[in-house]
Amino acid sequence: MKVVFAGTPAFAVPSLEAILAAGHEVVGVVTQPDAPQGRKGVLTPPPVKEAALAHALTVLQPEKIRLETEKLRALGADVMVTCAYGQILTEDVLDSFPLGVYNVHASLLPKYRGASPIQWAVLNGDETTGITVMKTELGLDTGDILLQRSLSVGEDTAGELSERLAALGGECIAEALALLERGEAELTPQSGEISLVKKITREAAKVDFSAPAAHIVRLIRGMNPSPVAYAFLAGQTVNFFRAERAEWQGEEGCGTVLTDAPKQGLLVKCGDGAVKITELQLAGGKRLRAADLLNGRKIQKGQKFE
Repeated sequence: MKVVFAGTPAFAVPSLEAILAAGHEVVGVVTQPDAPQGRKGVLTPPPVKEAALAHALTVLQPEKIRLETEKLRALGADVMVTCAYGQILTEDVLDSFPLGVYNVHASLLPKYRGASPIQWAVLNGDETTGITVMKTELGLDTGDILLQRSLSVGEDTAGELSERLAALGGECIAEALALLERGEAELTPQSGEISLVKKITREAAKVDFSAPAAHIVRLIRGMNPSPVAYAFLAGQTVNFFRAERAEWQGEEGCGTVLTDAPKQGLLVKCGDGAVKITELQLAGGKRLRAADLLNGRKIQKGQKFE
């Protein structure tokens, strides 16, 4: 089949690669415009653009896709596939493809409609999540389901889970397009409890050490690699990347550093015991294992995270 693919971040690349590997003709790739990255603001192409150019594919980067309907139709595609593209599609765009538009979404819809579904699965302590391939309609992630596949969350960070889901997304869209090509696609309306989630903000990543240890550990996992969980120590920002629950029965105030010996690890008092921070980053420093940082005596027992 002839396919137009729309996606932007690294998460979408395995889906594009899977469509190509399945032998479909990708007649165009739509992605967001190049954007400034890093402290120097260097203009950087999206990962999907880089992948598309590596295959010598036609790339479109409209500021507003709704204004490019004629260009999309001129590509002569049978179907459009979207994956983390980042723009809302209008009815004119949806009507431009004879077989419709299908989206690769990183949750088991109708759970986690909207932004950041992977992070919310980690933050909420879900045991399973997965990929939904749905037919796109005007509502936000409300379309009928073509297929779903699940996987376990385990102890993954959001970044690790994203990589596994991206690979699964590639498998799912290849299977979905095969069903469409054979005329065997069966759509099922979404059913079950609906949840709508918003994009994660930096403010939401701040650690409150009065919370239970399980909540804090999930927050740190869910905010890794972005926007990164943090707290303040002596007025400086400290980023947290990995942590685990620890036993503690003392009466110290929440946020207090309980140990500073490298062999014991960095234990911090929390609402129902303690959290053992295993990987962190001080302001202006490198991301380090807690044991390495404690060897440098940069955090002292009795200090308090705010």
